[in-house]
Amino acid sequence: MPRWMVGSLGAAALAALVFVLRAPDGARHLAAALPILAVLTLMVGFGWGGQRAGPAGWLIGLAVGGAAFGLTFEVWWVSQLKGLLLSGFVLAVLWPALYLYHVVEGADGIRALATALEALIRDRGLLLIVVAWAFSGMLEGLAGFGLPVAIVAPMLVGLGVPPVGAVAAVAVGHAWSVTFGDMGVIFQTLTGLVDVDEGRLAATAAALLGVACLATGLAAARILGQERRWPAVLIVAVVMSAAQYGLAVVGLTPLAAFGAGLAGILCGAAISLARNRREGHAPVALRITPSLAAATGAYGGLAALLSAIILIPALNEALRGLIWQASFPRVATADGFVTEAGSGQVIRPLVHPGTAILLVAILSYAIYRRRGISAPGSWRTAAGATWRSAMPATIGIVSMVGLSTLMDHTGMTQRLADALADLLDTAFPTVSALVGMLGAFATGSNNNSNVLFASLQEEVALLTGIAPGLLVASQTTGGALGSMIAPAKIIVGCSTVGLHGRDGEVLRVTLPYGLAIGLGIGALALVASLV
Repeated sequence: MPRWMVGSLGAAALAALVFVLRAPDGARHLAAALPILAVLTLMVGFGWGGQRAGPAGWLIGLAVGGAAFGLTFEVWWVSQLKGLLLSGFVLAVLWPALYLYHVVEGADGIRALATALEALIRDRGLLLIVVAWAFSGMLEGLAGFGLPVAIVAPMLVGLGVPPVGAVAAVAVGHAWSVTFGDMGVIFQTLTGLVDVDEGRLAATAAALLGVACLATGLAAARILGQERRWPAVLIVAVVMSAAQYGLAVVGLTPLAAFGAGLAGILCGAAISLARNRREGHAPVALRITPSLAAATGAYGGLAALLSAIILIPALNEALRGLIWQASFPRVATADGFVTEAGSGQVIRPLVHPGTAILLVAILSYAIYRRRGISAPGSWRTAAGATWRSAMPATIGIVSMVGLSTLMDHTGMTQRLADALADLLDTAFPTVSALVGMLGAFATGSNNNSNVLFASLQEEVALLTGIAPGLLVASQTTGGALGSMIAPAKIIVGCSTVGLHGRDGEVLRVTLPYGLAIGLGIGALALVASLV
């Protein structure tokens, strides 16, 4: 048995021994927090990844639930089956999205997009900002999990930016797009974790992220030494924020971050073109290479397909006819905590984003091979890269979602919410974004942060009389901002620019910006809660 598993089992056994006897309220609050504290400690203190810390936290949650919260076998299997269904819903987007990305990358499409940017934006200072901020956000919309930092940081180094500044600028710059990134994976997870109207949640989160978009753009410009271009940053931020908000509100959440990043790139190009005309510079012709056509065709086709499915009523109604949903019985712990009977995750496979993404990936590869853009057998290379990227994330998602549903069904989340509500009461929105940042810092993922803390934020909102959608939106906004300080993402970026072992230098640059922007979002949430 691996040492990490031995350690996890030992910690679980210790937890069971500590809480075998029924504890008073203070100790029970601590018991409820123990699984989350364990995950945070293992990831922050011991440097474990989510694929190791998640299962360990799940084991500890199982032990604490059984010893201190009356976990029964029936409660366990109901909670875990719900968790598996929710995980499967998310993973059905994650795997196809990563595969499509690697298919396009195998056709040299991503590099072709970067080359096209240099031709579109001749103002070097503005180009640096757009690449670190809008282009990275667009890539986050396609496939996250550290890929934007890994890809864009070397591009900035190639454009003359020092390595530490390059990684820091991208880490900060892409954070605004994370909640609606990964083709909607993170937002899909969030809506499955909380009982909040999806449309209102999307609108509130997009509004807060719009403010974050401007703040991250100004911060990235400052890191790159381009503060004087703040007027251009302001214009691009308004365009990107409006695009993300509009796409999210109409239901195109899988395309919200991608579309906003693309809008930002086009806006930056328009600003550069206008300046060139004023200064009398001749425009540079954009050469459409096969690789650029491959990338724009794949993602443009995906955008068109998803838009058609969502915006054409007759098509949407026809595809939504195929539906499956599991029903779960009422369960109660030995301590009397009841979870009422209800339905699990609604599954509509023909309108699920993962279906469209997989279809586009298969068609794209077929077209690439027919036109000689991709090498024979490159689908295997793409599949292998997808496996290496998605498998660790899959383990982390399944185990952490399982921990979340376990805590919900045993009353641990309710217990933590009671404690926080008593401590902070109506002032809690001030720190709600920082809670999300903490989760992302520890787990390296906004998705995992939401899994750990979204239900808790919802419970605190209900206890304090605050609109749940506001705190949940602040949570995921903080989780998105946490991407700029998450060691896992920073390490990925450092590894691609030759900064091995120097991620602490990057963190020292990004941490002040993350805390300042997170506190600003918390202040906005507090004001909104009082209106």
